[in-house]
Parts: sequence; C-alpha cells; structure tokens
Amino acid sequence: MIADLTRAERLWAMLILGALGLIGLAMAIGGRNDLLGIHGWIVLAAGLAGFIAVMRGRDAPEPSAERLNEYYDAPTRVGLILTLLWAVVGMGVGFWVAALLAWPDMTFDVPWLSFGRLRPVHTSGVIFGFGGNALIATSFHVLQRTTRARLPDQISPWFVLLGYNLFCVIAASGYLMGLTQSKEYAEPEWYADIWLVVVWVVYFAIYMRTLARRKEPHIYVANWYYMAFILVVAILHIVNNLAVPISLDSAKSYSLFSGVQDAMTQWWYGHNAVAFFLTAGFLGMMYYYLPKRAGRPIFSYRMSIISFWGITFMYMWAGSHHLHYTALPHWVQTLGMAFSVVLLVPSWASAGNALLTLNGAWHKVRDDAVLRFMALAAIFYGITTFEGSFMAIRAVNSLSHYTDWTIGHVHAGALGWVAMITFGSLYSIVPSMFKRERIYSQKLVEVHFWLALSGTVIYVFAMWNSGVTQGLMWRTYTESGGLTYSFIDSLVAMHPYYIARAFGGLLFLLGALTALYNVVMTIRMPAPASDDPALDIPAKPALQAGE
Repeated sequence: MIADLTRAERLWAMLILGALGLIGLAMAIGGRNDLLGIHGWIVLAAGLAGFIAVMRGRDAPEPSAERLNEYYDAPTRVGLILTLLWAVVGMGVGFWVAALLAWPDMTFDVPWLSFGRLRPVHTSGVIFGFGGNALIATSFHVLQRTTRARLPDQISPWFVLLGYNLFCVIAASGYLMGLTQSKEYAEPEWYADIWLVVVWVVYFAIYMRTLARRKEPHIYVANWYYMAFILVVAILHIVNNLAVPISLDSAKSYSLFSGVQDAMTQWWYGHNAVAFFLTAGFLGMMYYYLPKRAGRPIFSYRMSIISFWGITFMYMWAGSHHLHYTALPHWVQTLGMAFSVVLLVPSWASAGNALLTLNGAWHKVRDDAVLRFMALAAIFYGITTFEGSFMAIRAVNSLSHYTDWTIGHVHAGALGWVAMITFGSLYSIVPSMFKRERIYSQKLVEVHFWLALSGTVIYVFAMWNSGVTQGLMWRTYTESGGLTYSFIDSLVAMHPYYIARAFGGLLFLLGALTALYNVVMTIRMPAPASDDPALDIPAKPALQAGE
C-alpha cells in the first residue's frame, strides 16, 4: 500500500496521520473524565499506527510510471476483505441479539451484552460496516471501468476507506459504552459525525475528479446511482445530525430539533438512508455486475434512467409514513403515504429491468450460483418494495406498525436484496481483483447461496407471522371493550417465532463465514504464471490530475 504512494503522497499521508494523532491526543486529554477520552485514545492509536507505517516505508523507491497504465485496485481489494469481516461481526452480533429476545438471561448481567447496547452494533455493523465498505470498494471498481480512467491519486481512496472504517470502529465502541444519540441509523455522537462528513467530502471529490478525467463520453447509469448515494447521504447526515455538544470535552450533545420536528427530521433521514444508502448504491452495483456476469446488455437503458429519476425524486417525500397516527400533521402523513405508493412504479421498473436483462441467460442462472445471488436479489428487491408501499398505506400501517412485521420487511430487504447483490458482486470480482483464475471453491458458493436463501426465508416468514399475530392480538377487544390479550400474552405467543428468527440468522451468519473462508482461500491460491491485463486497462493517456 505505502509502496504505491509517490514520495509527495507519503509526505501528505504523514501530515494527515500526524494531524489525526494530535486530534486524538486532544480528545484524550480534554475528555479524560468522559467517554470522549476513550475515543480519543482510539483515534490517537490509529493516527500513530498509520504514521509509523508510512514512516517505515517513506524511503521505498518511487512507484513506476507504468502504474498509470493500470487501474488502481488496491483500495478495492482491501475494501472487499473489510466488507466480509464486518459482515461476520455485524451478523454475529445480530444472531446474539436475536437469541437475547428468545432467551433474555443470556446477558449474564454484563451491561455491554445487553440488547440496548448490542442492537446498534448489529445495525451499524451490517449497514455501515458491511454495506458501506461494499459500496466504497465496488464504486471505486465500477467508476474506473465505466470511465476508463484511473483514480485521480493514490492517497485519497485510502483516506476514504480507512477513515470510514475508523468512523465505524468509533461508532461500535461507543455503543458498547452506552454512548448514543438514540437516533435510528444515526446513533454516533457529534465528533464522529463531523469526521464522517470530512471523509464523505473526499469521497465525493474522488468521484467528481475521476468523472472529469473520463475517457468515455457517456456516464454509465451505475455511476448515477453511486453519485446519488454519495451526495444525498451527505445531505441527510448533515441535517439530521445538527447538534450542540454540551462542551468540547464531552461526548454528549443535544439535537438542534425537538418534538415533532425532531421526529420528522429523523424519519426523513431514516427512510432516505434506506433509499440512498441501501437502495441507490446497491442498484448501481446491480446495474454493473448483473449484466456483466450474465453477458447480456441491460434490457432497457432508457428504463434505467427513468427509474433513477423516479426513485431519486419520490423517495425524498416518503419518510413521513413512519409517523402515521402520531402528532405529525395529517396532511404530511398523507403526503408520505401517497409518494410511497407511487414509488412502487420506479422501484418495480428497476427490478423488472434486472430480471428482463436475464432473458436468454436463465440457463446461466441455473448453473452459476454467483449470478443466482444477483437474480434472487432483484426478486427480493421487487418483493420488498411492493411490501413497503403496501405497509405505508395508513389502514395497513395501523396493523403493522410497532410489530415484528416491520422487522421482517426490513430484513427481507437487508438479507434478500442488499446482502444477496453484495455477495454476488464480491464473488464476481474477487478472482480478477486478486489476479486468480477462479474462485477457490464453486461448491462453497453453492453452499453459501442455499444457506443465505434458507436463512432469509426462515427469518422473514417468522417475523411476518409474528408481526401479524402481534397486531391482531393488540387490537382484539372483549365484549365490554377491554383488551382480550395483555402485552405479556402477546410476548409469550412470539417466543417460537423468536427462536425461528435466531435460527434463520444463524444460517445467514454461517453463509457469511463460508464466503470469508472461500475468499481467503482464493487469495492464498497461487497466481497464474502469466497475466494479460490488456482487456482491463484505462484508455490512454492515463494522466494524473493536473498533468
């Protein structure tokens, strides 16, 4: 990694890491009587470790000019490994918290093993650790191939990848210490939020600088989805996390919003985090890797563009459907419901476009588990978006809200859509990224596919049954107008479903472990004797920025 950097870039890296270490030291000293101090030591350790590593390699020879004739894939390779590591961590914690709901005594009276502290470690580990690293790694790969231009420099991709993972570590460690803003998908405190903004600005700059240097006149649709993911997530993150710290030496802060405004801002963020982090970015992934693997062009390129603008516009208005039957003005609830229903059109256009792309290639889906991952992801995307629009209708929401039906819906999307397209994409590029002829074991890919599918179906069906049962029990009245069932009665009825949920999660975790083993063994395979990169190189001349 350090050998790839020019000497000027190594100097910049030392300056950045030195500044990061000083910031960590200031946090550690200023927050010595607060949890902020612990995070300061983590930041200081990260800065010092990086600074020492660069210092040790600062006298390495200047990288050859021949590097400019190849794509810069080192950050993608590391990002793929980090993706799988976070998958195992996030899904492992998810299995544990699922088990806690079935067997609550498994906390063993240890505070950091409680559901309240581990649950955000699971959600953030899977969404931001697993999903975020997958998006960063694949976006760097797709961006270069679709523009036929090398990334503009060697240092900024590493800053984004490693800086983002530092954010994930700070977030997860904070949750275990009980440090949280108590906002869904936005739990990290103010200093972590500021750091993520810095990382994200550099990420967006990489995209813009590479597009400005592209050798292909057309910007392929996958890049539109990746750009929407980067830009809109930045806007959502900044607005929803506007907060005032009680002091600069304290981790605690208070939101700039309060009451119903805070709720509306949170669910404008929350639903659009689903829209642009867990949908738009992964649609970009799908639009590149699925046709590439199938060897077929996109069924309708025009439909892909139309659905992009439909999703981008309509999703922004749908968040208020999370707040039916609350103090939010009725017309705002209705607006969110209406846009949620109409949103089905561009969502199904994308799902249908993916499946129609496979026309003439269904025999490949039958024989190739990697392509089957992607096809199944498109199917689950269609199912989940229909279910989301249906659940946004106020009458349906009166039954589903606050029940496990919502949990089933979220995991149909997270496991069936996000994880499936991610694993399919990873399997498709790991051999080429590590210059291997093939994946280590195609049979293990098959095993992973069936573990993932079985785990998803068991999990989702358990939560669908649990949620509908909950909703019906909570709204059943006696002849005198009292509740027929107490809350405890409904909780007892959920127990078998919670055991099934934990089992489904365990199967999915075993699939992730299988993927990690398969990828590690692929990397350990001997490289082929000769490597001809002629079909996978930038268009000439591949110049650095400013040259």
